[in-house]
Amino acid sequence: MTGEPIWALGMMSGTSMDGVDAAFLLTDGETVAGFGPSLFRGYGRAEMRRLMLGAQAAAATPTALLAAPERWPLPVRAAAATATEAHALAAEALLDAAARKPDLIGFHGQTLVHRPAEAFTLQVGGGARLAARLGAPVASDFRRADMAAGGQGAPLVPVFHRALAARLGAEGPVAFLNVGGVANVSYVDIARGDLLAFDTGPGNALVNDWMAAATGAAFDEGGAAARAGRVDGALVARLMAHPFFAAPPPKSLDRDAFKAALDAVTGLSVEDGAATLVAYTVEAVGAAQRFMPATPARWLVCGGGRRNAAIMAGLSARLNAEVEPVEAAGLDGDMLEAQAFAFLAARVARGLPTTWPETTGCRAPVSGGVIHPPEGR
Repeated sequence: MTGEPIWALGMMSGTSMDGVDAAFLLTDGETVAGFGPSLFRGYGRAEMRRLMLGAQAAAATPTALLAAPERWPLPVRAAAATATEAHALAAEALLDAAARKPDLIGFHGQTLVHRPAEAFTLQVGGGARLAARLGAPVASDFRRADMAAGGQGAPLVPVFHRALAARLGAEGPVAFLNVGGVANVSYVDIARGDLLAFDTGPGNALVNDWMAAATGAAFDEGGAAARAGRVDGALVARLMAHPFFAAPPPKSLDRDAFKAALDAVTGLSVEDGAATLVAYTVEAVGAAQRFMPATPARWLVCGGGRRNAAIMAGLSARLNAEVEPVEAAGLDGDMLEAQAFAFLAARVARGLPTTWPETTGCRAPVSGGVIHPPEGR
């Protein structure tokens, strides 16, 4: 691939396991030249999400078993086939709507396991099969090379955040905060050349699981329950004693790393439990500032958490800074991660680094990912 901008298609399915985001990006892997059409295609049937969750449970097995695909438990194999088909259908729907074929596809796959302490991560889905079906090269398996080089394998999107900060003409340090199942932050200072990234702690996973168990709802719509509840401050302080928060970055987490917090809020009302878990997420973000070279004056929030009014209000109060959804900067918060994997695919094609010691802890900059050519090429 040359240094000319190309139309890359990025696809992402997050820890919510509800479907696939797909988005076009015009990029040379260093700059963002333009944004193209995008769509979300849900997994659709509830049983498909149950299949994914069942595979995640089945993947709670020794790493040695998961490292060999031929030894995967049957639910993991089924999830891999389902993820491939779901991404193919999402890509085909977008290509039909856009009447455009991508030069390159970035495919993250569906994460079932992320165990940085064991240097292991598992995203299921067939990159080679997608390339053959869609007739375009597919970059996938973005995390493994980083982990082989001593990195955490996450987060991967900071280099894209840096490109966005440059496109926005950001002056001074800006933080991109993704509040998904886990929350992670990218600290970018274009003028100083600083790029630092790490997981801050819990994101939406805890309050989502709390609401599902207590009410059957998949999440706290708009943060209504949390806003109606009262925070147990003493409990939040105890939860913040977890050693993860004192550990310096780089550091990353599995979605369920703080699941013990759900037991801690047992006995609280639905509203008070939601409020306390949201406060836990917010306090973890606030505590993360100690590891940054300077205090960001602006925080741009993406991920589902930006739609939770309790989280956004809590962040504004705790950070004492400008806290806005990324839409305030003209970006699409629903598609940011899909766009990021289009950007990363372009970097992989050019052999450019995708992770650094400052973002994942790898020993030296790593160009991760594997490119699968379409059949017959």
